[in-house]
Amino acid sequence: MQLLTGFLRLIRFPNLVFIALAQGLFQLAIYEPIYAGQLPANDRIHFWWLLLASVLIAAGGYVINDYFDVNIDEVNKPEALVVDRIIGRRWAMAWHFMLSSAGLICTALALSSVRQGYLLLINLGCIVLLWLYSTRFKKSFLIGNFLIAVLVAWSILIVFVAKTDPRGWAHGADPQQLRLYRFALLYGAFAFLATLARELIKDVEDMEGDRRYGCTTLPIVWGIGVARFFALVWVSLLLLLLLGVLLYLLQLNYWAAVAYGVLLILLPMLDWIKRLRKATTPADFGKLSRYVKWILLAGILSMIFFYF
Repeated sequence: MQLLTGFLRLIRFPNLVFIALAQGLFQLAIYEPIYAGQLPANDRIHFWWLLLASVLIAAGGYVINDYFDVNIDEVNKPEALVVDRIIGRRWAMAWHFMLSSAGLICTALALSSVRQGYLLLINLGCIVLLWLYSTRFKKSFLIGNFLIAVLVAWSILIVFVAKTDPRGWAHGADPQQLRLYRFALLYGAFAFLATLARELIKDVEDMEGDRRYGCTTLPIVWGIGVARFFALVWVSLLLLLLLGVLLYLLQLNYWAAVAYGVLLILLPMLDWIKRLRKATTPADFGKLSRYVKWILLAGILSMIFFYF
């Protein structure tokens, strides 16, 4: 039982549920209603393979991250350490290889034709980037933050990319594809900005161990005050994006969606900003990091309103 619990912690099972939920809702609540009656043959089968591929590749990324972070995690969160305590380093490396390879196999099974081979190359690129993040970029100034934010946004954008012709991703005469693109861009931007703010907060939370092992994250180089300022900038951009969406929904008389957005996304974001301004200890920043995950979850669940 301890081994199973440790493995689920190692692959960040709740985060994998987030990915599956985001992709599943984008497929079922946005893509399928937009293309109702025009869905390609076996579309759902290809989608489920794509979802499984994303989850497996992300799980492999979490494993390799913990593999290279053993020393830092012994300082920052010794109680949550899995590699070298519950699962050996060799097994961790083996699990990374197996999960990532299975992700690529699932990507191949998700292709509706050989013309979609670019999806296989892109997911292979994601595996390489997750390795480079764990070995180099995580310790670098801002690069790691942006990389993870891009990869989180990609977990939503890949569903759009898999459904459309790459020659007309962002434009074209097809109004359905244009509508799908706008939804993908909206939720991708939301995930990007929320993750970017969260990554900065996590860097502040993990400063002690990061500093000890030579990391050059933003709070170490420029201080907590500057990191707090940048986090506020990303969240402010997120607020502007949300306000624009809410105003648009008001024009369409989507009252339930507006109420949901105000109560479960807008007000919590304002509360998060208030708490950020008062945060001083690693524990405070740890709570803020978890708070962002709940806001991100609320944003993902808002896709349900576009089903009706």
